[in-house]
Parts: sequence; C-alpha cells; structure tokens
Amino acid sequence: MKSTRMAKTASAVILAGVLAACVSAVSSAATGSTKVVTISVASLIPGSTPAAKAQFDSQVKEFEKVNPSIKVTPVEYQWLGSTFAAKLAAGTLPTVFEVPFTDARTLGDNGQLADLTANVKKLPYFAKYNPAVIAEGTTSKGKIVALPKGAYAQALHYNRKLFAAAGLDPNKPPTTWAQLRSYAKQITDKTGKAGYAEMAKGDNTGGWILTTLVYSLGGRMESGTGAKAKATLDNPQTLAGLNLLKQMRWTDNSMGANFDYGWSDINQAFAAGNVGMYINGSDVYTNLVSASNIDPSIYGIAPIPLAKNAKNAGVLGGGTLVAVRPDANAASRAAAVKWIDFFYERPLVDKAQAVRNAQTLVAGKQPVGVPALPVFNKAQYDLANSWIKPYINVPQSQMKPFNTGIFKQKLIPEPAVSTQSVYHALDPVVQAVLTDKNANITQLLQDANSSAQAAISQGK
Repeated sequence: MKSTRMAKTASAVILAGVLAACVSAVSSAATGSTKVVTISVASLIPGSTPAAKAQFDSQVKEFEKVNPSIKVTPVEYQWLGSTFAAKLAAGTLPTVFEVPFTDARTLGDNGQLADLTANVKKLPYFAKYNPAVIAEGTTSKGKIVALPKGAYAQALHYNRKLFAAAGLDPNKPPTTWAQLRSYAKQITDKTGKAGYAEMAKGDNTGGWILTTLVYSLGGRMESGTGAKAKATLDNPQTLAGLNLLKQMRWTDNSMGANFDYGWSDINQAFAAGNVGMYINGSDVYTNLVSASNIDPSIYGIAPIPLAKNAKNAGVLGGGTLVAVRPDANAASRAAAVKWIDFFYERPLVDKAQAVRNAQTLVAGKQPVGVPALPVFNKAQYDLANSWIKPYINVPQSQMKPFNTGIFKQKLIPEPAVSTQSVYHALDPVVQAVLTDKNANITQLLQDANSSAQAAISQGK
C-alpha cells in the first residue's frame, strides 16, 4: 500500500495492444556525437509545498550536472488504486514511477514493468540489499523489475497537543487496543476532536487499515499461495476488529464525523489538529511536512498495539518500489536506473551522496531521519544513519516510542495473493460499520470473503 497501495492491474493482453500506440518514453536529440536521453520521473504528489518542489528540482539539477547526456522531466505523481491500472494501460505514467510492495511482482510477471536485471546487478552495492526487500521487486522467474525506495511498518500516529489537552501523557501512547479506545474517548470528551480516525474511502485504504488491525489481533486475510490461496476475511479477529470500530463509532462517539478519509486527506486532517490518533505507515512524517505543513511539536509516533495473548499478532509491513515503464527502450532503462541509483539508493550507501542529500533536504526545509525499516543490511543502515546524524531534523525524542518498540514486534507482509482485491472487498465493510449502526457485520464479511475468493481464483 501507500506508504504506500495498488489497484487491480490491467491485463497484459490489453496492455500489449495499447503499448503499440504509446508515445515513446525516450526522446533523443543529437548533440555533437552525444545523444541526450530524456526520461520523465515521478516527483512529488500534487499539492506539495513550493519548498518541497524546489528541493526536488535542485536534486534534478545536481543529477543532470553529473549526467549531462540525460534530461530529467519531473512529473507530479501519486499512486491511487482507482486510477493506476488505467494510466498504466494507457501509457500515461512517467518513465520512472513508484508502486507499493504488493504489486511489483504481479506486474512484472504480467510483463507490465521493464526488466532491469542487467542494469541493477551492475550496481556496486547490489549484494548489500536486504533480501526480503529486494525480493518484493523480483518476479517469480527471478527478473528484477523494481528497486526499493523505502520500507515501513504500520504505526500509530498521535497528536501530542491533543493528548495534553485531554489530560493524557504525550510520552505514554496507548499500548493496548482497550487503552487506545479509552484514550480516544477521553480526547473527544475533552477537546471535541476525533479521538481516533480510520481510513475508509473506497480506494482500498479501508481494507488496508482494517488488515493492519486484524494482524495486530493475530488474524490473517488469506492462507496458502498462488491460485490455491484461500480467502479468510471472515476470521474471528476481523469480526473482533470491526466490533471494536463499531463500539468506538456508535457507543463512544470518538471517531469524529468524517468517515470517508483516504490517504492524503486523513494526513491533512491530522496535521491540521483535527485527529488525535490514526494508523499509517511509519514513513508518513515526510508527507505530513511536505504536503500538509504539520507543526512538528504536535507529532508523536508509536508502535501498533498488539494483542498480548495472540501468538500470531504482528505489525503489517510494506514499502514502496521504483519501477520503469515496459515500453522504455534500452537507453531509457539505463538512464532510469541511473536516476533511481542517484535519487533513491545512493543516499543509503554512499557517504558523500548521503550528506549531500541530507544537506539538500535541510535547505529545502524537508525532514531528515524519518523512521523507516532497512532497505539494505543492518550494518549499512546503521552506518548511513551515522553519516547524516548532524543533519537529522525530525523530533527524535517524540519518535522514541516507535524507534525503540518496533524492533520488538513481529513484522508480517501484506496478503500476498490478489492483495488489492482483498483490500477492495473490505472497503465497503468498513464503510458500512462506520455509517450504519445496524450493519450486519457477519453477513458483510461473508460477502467480502466471497468477493475476495473470486478474485484470488481468477488471478485478479
């Protein structure tokens, strides 16, 4: 997902027909004996601040300075489950774009992403990749079709100012779901703000966050692998999680009045001080700064509460990968990997680049030191953090609950088969529970399970 979530992919057959009519992603202009290759790259989401845009543009200029034969055209980009498949099929995505962990392997197996294997294996740090992370961008046949931008664990984000106003200790976020429920009600009763808010928009985010809750209670949304996988959306933990939301919504009245939040708008509501707690990826602070103008003093982050007596309880982990359009020719693929290397990977493995990147981010008033999970091995992760220590500008003391607690939690990947279809099937269930006091949760889950199972069986 977002910290990144994906739509059901367009079929390879349909794409093949459309790509024939696509405008090439590369343009070449003779400059003496050198050809200039032009690639378009995903930059920032629409609505990002001028400072964030200036910071990105400065990195483009730096890249072009050291790669004079490559011209980079930034394109505003935000992955949305409702539009991605259509844009991919129509060939309107930039040459280099981002996809969640959940989708790269399926897209690659369908021939919908460029094969970057030969270019990637030439990178001097290839052997240092965290095997579990690089596997997310590798197809079943061993082709590397995407490289990691970053990995994350789901986290509880909370407003320290609202905690204090409600008489709660900002340094002691909830560690159980019962405590979270109590805190949410106290925040609402004392401040009038939503104590806890939940993504529930019909763009797969509702299912994503519900799955996070279910994982924390020890449940799973599917079992098995491949076409033989079995949907298990109607498990006891999903029922318990939905009943918890129902109680918070209808008994406690602690979830506010907006039940149609998507990824961007819940971030904005939180940054504006209208939400006490919500769940999102651990890396979302960057967006809260660059697109939502959050006051850093209000920010707190903690691990997701896990059910203490459930041996399978864990935290959902995910991340974002960077891929290349399948119609990119050899020159554009090579240029794209150079950009991915420079912009996404080098700051994690090269001290000079890491420092330059940190300095550029600081100059652009962007965050340095946002909580994340290692893309490379732990030794490299710790080393990279030591390089940028002088430039870290995030409120680390306010992030301590997460940074000290996350490594004690069991990380669980997102549902591996038909991920977005599973989330999509759950969206209306979450919406119904939050908007209909008499919603029949058992029947809704049975219907959702049938829908998810059909998608799994059809490979959607």
